[in-house]
Parts: sequence; C-alpha cells; structure tokens
Amino acid sequence: MLWKLLVEYLRPHRPLLAAVVVFQLAQSIASLYLPTMNADIIDQGVARGDTGYILSTGSVMLLITLAQIVCAVVAVYFGAKAAMGLGRDLRGAIFERVGQFSEQEVSRFGAPSLITRSTNDVQQVQQLVLMSATLMVAAPMLSIGGVIMAIRQDAQLSWLIAVCVPVLLIAVGLIVTRMVPLFRKMQARIDTVNRVLREQLTGIRVVRAFVREDMETERFAGANTDVTDVALRAGRLMALMFPTVMLILNVSSVAVIWFGAFRIEDGSMQVGTLIAFLSYLMQILMSVMMATFMAVMIPRASVSADRIGEVLGTSSSVMPPERPVTSAVRRGELEMRDVGFAYPGADQPVLSGISFTARAGQTTAIIGSTGSGKTTLVNLMPRLFDVTSGAVLMDGVDVRDLDPDLLWGHIGLVPQKPYLFSGTVRSNLLYGNPDATEDELWDALDIAQAKDFVELMEEGLDAPISQGGTNVSGGQRQRLAIARALVKRPELYIFDDSFSSLDTGTDARLRQALKRNIAGATMVIIAQRVSSIVDADQILVLDDGRIVAQGTHHDLLETSGTYREIVSSQLAAEETV
Repeated sequence: MLWKLLVEYLRPHRPLLAAVVVFQLAQSIASLYLPTMNADIIDQGVARGDTGYILSTGSVMLLITLAQIVCAVVAVYFGAKAAMGLGRDLRGAIFERVGQFSEQEVSRFGAPSLITRSTNDVQQVQQLVLMSATLMVAAPMLSIGGVIMAIRQDAQLSWLIAVCVPVLLIAVGLIVTRMVPLFRKMQARIDTVNRVLREQLTGIRVVRAFVREDMETERFAGANTDVTDVALRAGRLMALMFPTVMLILNVSSVAVIWFGAFRIEDGSMQVGTLIAFLSYLMQILMSVMMATFMAVMIPRASVSADRIGEVLGTSSSVMPPERPVTSAVRRGELEMRDVGFAYPGADQPVLSGISFTARAGQTTAIIGSTGSGKTTLVNLMPRLFDVTSGAVLMDGVDVRDLDPDLLWGHIGLVPQKPYLFSGTVRSNLLYGNPDATEDELWDALDIAQAKDFVELMEEGLDAPISQGGTNVSGGQRQRLAIARALVKRPELYIFDDSFSSLDTGTDARLRQALKRNIAGATMVIIAQRVSSIVDADQILVLDDGRIVAQGTHHDLLETSGTYREIVSSQLAAEETV
C-alpha cells in the first residue's frame, strides 16, 4: 500500500523529484572524486613538497565542496516541497473521501481514528518522502560508486567491504523487523488516546456533574501509559540501532588501518591511497547508515499508509447514481413506500413496512417512544442511509436516482443535536444560503424566535459563536439551527425533535410563525412532546419500527391506544410537576 500510495500521489510532483535527483547526483559525483584528489595531494604534493600543486588542487577541492553545499541545499528544498505537497494532497484526499461517507462508514472508523489518519499518519508518510528525497539518490550512488572507487584504489583490501557491509545490513535488518509490529500497535494506541481525550472534552459537563474527574484521569492515564510503553520499546530498538552502526563503522576503520599499515610497510600501498580507501569505506558505510534512517521510518510509514489506504479504499454505502436525475419538479412531496431498514449485522430490522406521503403545504408529525426508530427514519429522508427494502421518493423520484446536490437542495434539516460551527451568528446562518441578504437573515431569526436574543448580543449578527455553539444555551442553539434551515428556503423541512429545548410558549409561537411563513412547504416533525404536533395535518405513531396508527390528533385519541398512552403519560407528568 505504501508504494501504491507514493506512486499515485507523487505523480504531480515529478518535476520537483527530477530536480532532486539531478542535484543529488551532482553532489554524489563530487563526493566520490574528493577522496581521490585528497590522496593525490598527499602522495604527489606533500610527498614531493610541491606547494603549487597543493594550492591548485586544494582550490579545486574547495570549489567542488561549495558546489556540493549548493546542490545539497537545493535538493533538500525541492524534496521538502514535494513532501509537503504530498501531505497536502493526502489530507485533501482523506477529507474528500470522508465527506462522501455515510453515517455507517463514519461510525465504523470513528471520529478519533479518522482524525489520527488525516494528521499523524499523513505526517509519517510525509516524513518518509522527505527523507527519501534527501537520500534516495545519494545513498545508493555513494555506496555503489564508493565500492568502485575503493577497488580502484586498492583491490586487495576490498575484501573488508565484502565483510563490513553485510554485517551492517544484517544487524540493521534484525532490529527493523522487530520494530514493525511495535509501530502498528503505536498507531492503534494513539487512536485510543484521541478517543478518550475527545470523549472527556466533549462530555466535560457530564464528567463534572457526576464527579468522575478522578476516574477519567485514570482512564486517560491508562491509555497514555499504553502509548508510552510501546513508544519506549520502539525507542529502545531505535537507540540500539545507531550504536550498532557506529560500532561497525569504527571496527571497520580500525581494520582498514591495521591491514593497510602492513601494505604500506612492504611498499605496495601509499599513505594517500590508504586514506582514500578509508574515506571510500566510510562513504559506503555512511550511505548504509543513511539507509538505516529510511529503514527506521519505512515500517511506521508503511503502517500509516495502510491506515490511510483503508480510508481511501472504502466506498460509501450511499453511492451516487451512475445516471442521476439532475432536474425535477420542486414540490417537496415526500413518499415512503414499504420502507425497511436494518443495520449491517443486525438480527432484526430497525424499520419495516413504513408507508406514508408528506404533501406540500402540510405538516406530517412522527411520534413514538424512545427507540422506536424515529431518527433512523429521518436519516433515510435526505439519504444519509439507504433503505434496505422499499423506496423513498422525492417528488415522485427515488432518492437513489436523484443527483445528491439536487436532493439536498430540496431539504432543510434541523438535526436532533443542533450543531453550530465556530464563527459568528451570520456565518452560521449563511451556511444555509451563502447568498442570503441581511434582511433575509433577520426574517429567519424572527420566524425561529431567535431575533430577540441576537439583538441583545453586543455585535448582533457578527456576535461570535464557539465550536459546537457552546457559548449559547441549548434553546438558543436550537433556534439558530432552525433559522439556518429557514434561510435556505427549501421545499421540505425536517425537524428532528428540534423543539425539545424550547419552553412551551416559545414552542407555540415558533409553530405559529412557521405555519404563517412557510405555508407552501412540506414539514416533517419528529417529536417527543404531543403539544408540538397537535395541529399537524397527519400524525404517524411509530412503535418498534412500524407505523401502528395514522391520523390527526383528535382521530388518534379515539382510535389509537398507543397514542392515548403517550398523551396520558405526558399529561400525568405535567400534572405531577
């Protein structure tokens, strides 16, 4: 997966990589000739006392060294640009793919894991590319070229290369193979830390309300300790690698000097040649050591690439149609025909045999006990899930055949848990319609019964909203979410228990304002409170995933025992209060 990912996402950056190869090639060639020139200075200049030769050759070596520095800087610059570009493209691809996921895929991966994959995992692959761009030409060029140049200097000492290099490779290989499973565990445990931390930050009020700070501290400490333990084990192996490499390098240097000294003594080798051979051996071993950096990063990057590839290779269970319907009559009529839905692997369906029609200009309410399938039914309307049987139709067209943008353009959804984005009141309302005027924003706030408290804010429409809307109350957050849907002016409004945080007076005023101002639209209201739906044109009573009764409030009081139980239980609760 790592190789496939690099080939695909480095394709746009080939010019940069080509420049890296050229400059590293120039740097490597210069590095291979410098020891030979140094040997010539020692054997010809110093031995003969030829100062002119020393100065001229030394000047050339100085110029070559400066050229090396320039080549190295340029190669690293272009390599860094390619690596950063890869990271940007990978994060963009993950974000785009996750944006296509249905609720099912998001739940399967989990938000903490998706965040880790788009940040930490991408960073691991990015770092590998940066190191590769820095070393991918220099290391093999120096090792192969160094072997050739060392043999040219003295073939009889070349047996040392045949011993030292395999020993170094075997030592590094043994360490790296033990690091791969540790890196895989580390990424999984980083997911766990993210999940625990996210739960604690999101549920901080619950934690404090139940005085569970100590328990949560222990839970986080456990997850943190798990990551630390794996990181320490991997760190110990990594720490072992470099002393091992340096030990082999130093032993190799001693061996070259030892055996080379005997050859100098019998006159078959010159001092400059020995120094040049030693330099080439160091270049060879250093290039192998540079490759060890790659060897350290490849296992972790490979694990990260597998995790990234898992996201990019997962298709949404809600796929856009091959030949979508791109235009349709915009009445906002919603119909469900014998709809059934079951979650993957579930023994029993959540919904079965659901059939009804929500007509334009009418209000359709759905009520039922907790767990009866109301929210699941809502998720099928804008096609957040696909039905497992039957069909959902918008204006007579199956939603699976509609262009997704056209479908969502028909619908204004106010979810059960209203979510506001960080920004301002204005930016959140414009999320519904970026082209809305200021008058349209205030009109939407007025209908949603939010105008009064927004006017009291010091900056009005430009008042800041924190992430999730945590700086406003639950009721204010719900009304702003309703206003956001109203700004969109869709043909179909879906309110998923969107009035639960409102007091009865505000609830009544809001329903009256909706009836006056969006009379021609279709409204579907999911409710727990009977008072919110008494005026609905039709009420569907949902029980255990089935519609057990259907009619107006007065009809259901006479014909449905389930509905009467819901009404009587709420009246009893109100009398008790």
